[in-house]
Amino acid sequence: MSNTNNSTAERNIPPFRYDIVGSFLRPERLKKARTQFSEGTIDAASLKKVEDEEILRLVQLQKQAGLKAVTDGEFRRGWWHLDFLWNLDGVEKVSAERFSIDFHGKDTKAVTVEINGKIDFNDHPFLEHFRFVKEAAGDTLVKFTIPSPSMLHLITAVRKEDYHPIDLYRDNSVLLHDIATAYKKAIAAFYAAGCRYLQLDDTSWGEFCSEERRANYARRGVDVDKIAKDYVNLVNEATSEKPADMTITMHICRGNFRSTWFSSGGYEPVADTLFSNCNVDGFFLEYDSDRAGDFKPLRFVKNQQVVLGLITSKSGELENKENIIARIGEAAQYVNQNQLCLSPQCGFASTEEGNILTEEQQWEKIALIRKIAEEVWD
Repeated sequence: MSNTNNSTAERNIPPFRYDIVGSFLRPERLKKARTQFSEGTIDAASLKKVEDEEILRLVQLQKQAGLKAVTDGEFRRGWWHLDFLWNLDGVEKVSAERFSIDFHGKDTKAVTVEINGKIDFNDHPFLEHFRFVKEAAGDTLVKFTIPSPSMLHLITAVRKEDYHPIDLYRDNSVLLHDIATAYKKAIAAFYAAGCRYLQLDDTSWGEFCSEERRANYARRGVDVDKIAKDYVNLVNEATSEKPADMTITMHICRGNFRSTWFSSGGYEPVADTLFSNCNVDGFFLEYDSDRAGDFKPLRFVKNQQVVLGLITSKSGELENKENIIARIGEAAQYVNQNQLCLSPQCGFASTEEGNILTEEQQWEKIALIRKIAEEVWD
């Protein structure tokens, strides 16, 4: 079941035994600067200076915490996904009457994306964002996060009940092909910039695990199982030319805004389609509450690493170490323990607002993850 890279307790390639999903709580100084910029009281250069300084500080804090791969905390973004998507060619930022997902009464900014031309990847600002954090990290590996290619299709062509494709994309297969091609170019560009650890963040699978959301889609005539297979093929095509020394993982998210979520349900409805067929190097799976179901769906995992998100990023309460170790043991009944790793279930701030916990609690969570991982695998 395991490959040669999984044969020992220590992992020298990502994902690591103790890892992170990507985003961190925004410092108050950064939040203030972003507000001032949106109000027009400071310019883009002033905002960038604050972002640069806070990212440099964050990188050092991650190194001090012993993380083997560091991120920029997504500090330059308002959203974990939209900032990337609306900087693709053929995609525009648009306002909406309301955000398309209900986060249990917590209101997000009502903006979204629409396709208005041929999808492509060219001069994307995230490339410069990556170069900055790579230089800041020095000899430490950088993990960079972008939304999965399926997210563009899900947001524009599936969630929207009144979706009308532009003439170019009346054939859905053409749209899927162009998205895959754009992402193939993105992966090549990030690799050329020095990226060796890239994560695709994806909420589609969380939705497809939810009985309620599946039923809602079915009422609209949407074949979720067909879309799930399309999305696996989309990711596989996008990553088909990935260099051998580049790790690409997928984080499956169930929603993460101000400590709330939008989908529940175990992985069983998608496990065979996703785990058995998706050609990524690892899955970051949310398992911090009973909303995620049991570990039985892990039986479909092949040679990928499975990063168990057993530590919640949604509250500051620290988990019981022994309980987490026991749950790792439960997961190992279905997948080789050497294929398992540990992380928070999601980022600490998938949007710039952040979850409801303190920075101190955030770092305590990461310290606990490291302590548990070193005990379990060493």
